[in-house]
Amino acid sequence: MIVRSQQQKWLDNWSRFVPILDWGLHYQREYLAGDLTAGIVVGTVLIPQAMAYALLAGLPPQIGLYASILPPIVYAFLGTSRLISVAPVALDSLMVGAAIAPLAAENTPQYLGLALLLALMIGAIDILMGVFRLGFLVNFLSQAVISGFISAAAIVIAFSQVKHLLGLKIPQTESFPQLLTYLIQGITAINWATLTLGTVSILMLIYLPKWLGKYLKKLGFIEFTIMPITKSAPLLLVIVSSLLVWFFHLDRIAGIKVVGKIPQGLPSLTFPNLDGNTINMLMPAAVAISFVGFMEAYSVGKFLASKRRQKVEANQEFIALGVANISAAFTGGYPVAGGVSRSGVNFSAGANTPLASIITALIVALTVMFLTPLFYFLPQACLAAIIVIAVSKLLDIATLKRLWIYNKADGIAWIAAFLAVLITSVEKGILFGAAVSILLHLWRTSKPHIAVVGRVGNTEHFRNVLRHDVKTCPHVLAVRVDASLYFVNTKYLEDYLIQAVSDRPEVKHLVLVCSAVNSIDGSALETLKSLILDLKTREIEFYMSEVKGPVMDGLLKVGFIDELGKDHIFLTTDRAMRTLECV
Repeated sequence: MIVRSQQQKWLDNWSRFVPILDWGLHYQREYLAGDLTAGIVVGTVLIPQAMAYALLAGLPPQIGLYASILPPIVYAFLGTSRLISVAPVALDSLMVGAAIAPLAAENTPQYLGLALLLALMIGAIDILMGVFRLGFLVNFLSQAVISGFISAAAIVIAFSQVKHLLGLKIPQTESFPQLLTYLIQGITAINWATLTLGTVSILMLIYLPKWLGKYLKKLGFIEFTIMPITKSAPLLLVIVSSLLVWFFHLDRIAGIKVVGKIPQGLPSLTFPNLDGNTINMLMPAAVAISFVGFMEAYSVGKFLASKRRQKVEANQEFIALGVANISAAFTGGYPVAGGVSRSGVNFSAGANTPLASIITALIVALTVMFLTPLFYFLPQACLAAIIVIAVSKLLDIATLKRLWIYNKADGIAWIAAFLAVLITSVEKGILFGAAVSILLHLWRTSKPHIAVVGRVGNTEHFRNVLRHDVKTCPHVLAVRVDASLYFVNTKYLEDYLIQAVSDRPEVKHLVLVCSAVNSIDGSALETLKSLILDLKTREIEFYMSEVKGPVMDGLLKVGFIDELGKDHIFLTTDRAMRTLECV
């Protein structure tokens, strides 16, 4: 029994760092059907998606497939989310292309080498963030800012695919204004056959799942059977469009661009070139992509985990995504993250554990080994349509409407991040969004809610005099501050209290109710001391009530309690008011 207990303790400790020891050793037979179904469904979604996202990054389509083999397996071993699908994603792919394009020409070994180096750098950054437990940094971007910049990025990504839908040749760029300029300049060179194919592809991806789902329901199919079929619309599009181009020779007759020859077989080991100057040039982009990739994976992982009463650990997620990216760098891939729409498909298809992602990776590996020659005639316009439909789900106007109604400051933050991405770039938009989040936090906390309180009836409860029918005393002023005190807001509190006692010349005692104060920093403490001296010159005594234990410990350490007097600190506001003869 003792040996078994020690083994269990060992497993519990290591399962925090290698979560497969938890779900793998406790795997239940009833999980298998859901994992198999989800693995196959996500595989059919991921194959065309991975190729499309690689093209979005300016890379050959097989690079997207390579990045979808080992990284999902690695994440399955180390990730704390049981449901997210790790592989190339649209937003990161756009940022990768924007970072590399100024440094090397597309379709060159140098370009691919930079993508490998970027994946390695992102992996190293992620691991360092996790090891030093910096997962708290996710709090520096509010949900409003995240939604705003992802919505703008979705627009940039969608418009970046217009050139493939129109059959135009324009340079790769992350700048939305520059992209619009290129599209306007090239509008006269539209390939109408490509435009027709692209439009039909988009309509097919929009309406086929809905129409087919309704039709199958009428035939009596159950929802669990319908979902895998409707989610396979991208793969069906790939097959049908490739056959059309091949049969009618549309690549030669109509000038429709196709993917072309894709190497067959698993990727060989790759070793990024660790050049110091190149690393310095890529570092800002690597940090930005690392942050965006983590935010996307963590937010969707946390959301899906909540539906299963599971939890996701931020620091371990950094490590898992970091190792996944490093594995991509050494197997011919490029940066990966957890995809929002793909993870949603994984959840809806019935995935129970990361075994579903391992099955997906095996399907991609089999495709690379045996089926890549079939993609030769795959039109780039169809891959562009797949990207457009995928990112359209990231455009989150509903959140803006909700935020604007509830809190206009958050709505303004959404709009600020949205415009920053459109006007500048995704990386600068993130930095601007972080700055907006911090400024909003400082602005909100600089003017905390402060209320004069009074006794509710004959109870021991004290509430806001403006909201409740309460009893007060002319010679005692009880004020509650609903925030921790730090350098940003104490001046506001001091001004409020001085004004309050100035408006009430009969006040002889001021009680600061600290029930909502979780901390008092050094600047706030000095402000309190100054306030106490000011009140004494006005012949007003200062008291504190309901001071929390950790706050009291700090005040005792610096001698503040001795200076104020222990008889000026009360456990409850009721006791303070009774002592001051205000019953």
